[in-house]
Amino acid sequence: MTPGPGGSVRATAADGRAGERVRSRRRELGVTQVALAGEVGVSRQTIITLETGDYAPSVYLALRVARALRTTVEDLWGEGSGDTDPADVPAGNPPG
Repeated sequence: MTPGPGGSVRATAADGRAGERVRSRRRELGVTQVALAGEVGVSRQTIITLETGDYAPSVYLALRVARALRTTVEDLWGEGSGDTDPADVPAGNPPG
């Protein structure tokens, strides 16, 4: 993570899978980016960067987003979110 303008944290590598989960859950609930942004107290641009995986939210923001989307931080950004490729796990070390 590298600090950006205003102290925001920009992901060093995009986490598109987490972003896809945020977008998918938001759409499942029929919530617009503007509505989600308003509920969690950020700009629509912040929601866009979360959904593209270009922004790593603070723990506080991740909690607010998860609550607004009626899910958990782990479901959106966690290792157990179904995004672990078995090929990435060393032998003898099962995920979770």
